[in-house]
Order: sequence, then structure tokens, then C-alpha cells
Amino acid sequence: MTTVIGAGDRSDARRNRARVLSAAGEAFAERGFDVPLGDIARRAGVGAGTVYRHFPTKHALVEAVFSQQLGELVASGERRMARSAPTDAFFGFLTDIIGTARSRATVCDIMSADASWPRPVLTATVARLHQLLAVLLQAAQQAGGVRPEIGPDDVVALTVGCAAMTAARHDHAAGLRLVRLTLDGLRPSAPGVTEGRSFRDTRGPYPAPACEQCGAALTLRPTGRPPRYCGAACRQRAHRRRPAS
Repeated sequence: MTTVIGAGDRSDARRNRARVLSAAGEAFAERGFDVPLGDIARRAGVGAGTVYRHFPTKHALVEAVFSQQLGELVASGERRMARSAPTDAFFGFLTDIIGTARSRATVCDIMSADASWPRPVLTATVARLHQLLAVLLQAAQQAGGVRPEIGPDDVVALTVGCAAMTAARHDHAAGLRLVRLTLDGLRPSAPGVTEGRSFRDTRGPYPAPACEQCGAALTLRPTGRPPRYCGAACRQRAHRRRPAS
């Protein structure tokens, strides 16, 4: 006899899968890759068989969790693109990526620790994320909101650095302020530090240091303490003139 799967059964399966993914994301964030699948099943309120039916291996579960997290980012970026001006959508998407990076850190580390995993689902999601980022960047540049020489790889590297910067800060608000200052560097501006020009002191040269005893010019060394005397004779003379303690 053929078993017919009804719409109710399919909706139950989708709900169970979503519950497992949510529970797994929390468990991996708290305990890393070593958390047993049985613990994840109990957290999700389903049987272990339900977990194995959807995800036959823990590797498949980790990949699905990370893919879902990135997929949620893609969805947020698409919403921003549909509702906001190009420049606002681009910078809003970057702040979404950076602001949620901490919640993905453990799963990302698990995936990065072993590059041999077959990960077709995750690969496809990452490709969608990069494609959306490129589209948002191009639209913002055409609107005049982002410097024209910036490329997608530059943006990816910058967001990774900003995520690491916020993770290192205990003060979340201060971290976000630094992120905004950093992202402002992507906006068109007058030539500055990114133009490769050398830095010069427009106030003119500093006066050369002089020996404290004889006034002779001193040569500054690249390391160590700044010199105070031109030689041993002046150093000894200075020591003799010190008052006895």
C-alpha cells in the first residue's frame, strides 16, 4: 500500500526542521561541535529520529545551520534593496552582516576548521550573498554614495575586519561607533590617507636635540631612549654635578 503524504504532514516536517535548526544554532554557539545530536533533539522538543531523518550527519546539520544564517542575511539585503535608496541599502546590509557576525562565529569556526566537508548547500548560499553584495555595491556607486574604486573583495575584507573589531570590544556601542567610522571610509571624500601620498610635517623641522652639558647637537637613534649627552665626558660631568643624596 502506498503511503500518501498530506499537506499537514509536510507542514509538520517543515516546522520540525526549523525547530531543529534553531536549537542546533543555539547549541553549537554554546558548546561547539561536540554537542551530541541527542541534546539538540531534546532542546528542539523532537525525537532523535526526527533529527537524523532531516540531517543524517552532524556535518550536514552544521552546514544547514550556517546556510540558514547566511540565507537570512540575503533575505534582509533583498528587503533593503527593495525598500531603501541604493546607498542606504548598501550600508544597511553591511551593518546587518557585521552586527550579526557574533551569533555566527562558532558555526563559522567549525566550518572553517575542516575544508574537506562536502557543502553544496552552503556554497550556493555564499554565492547568493556575494552576488547580492556586488549588486548593492554597484547600485550605491552609481548613485554616488560609494567610492568608485572599491570592489566587492574590498568590501568583504572590510566587513570581516569590522566584525573582528566589534567582537574584541566589550562595549557594544563603542564597537558600532568604530564600525560606522570605518564604513565612512567607503564614501566619496577629498583625497586623504587612502591616496598613497606621503605624510609631511607642514610646521617645519623640529629643532635638533642638544647635549645638556655642552649644547652640541645630538644624533637621534632609531631605538632606545633619546640621548641626553654627546659623550662619556659630558655624562660624567653631569653625574659629578648632581647633589649628593
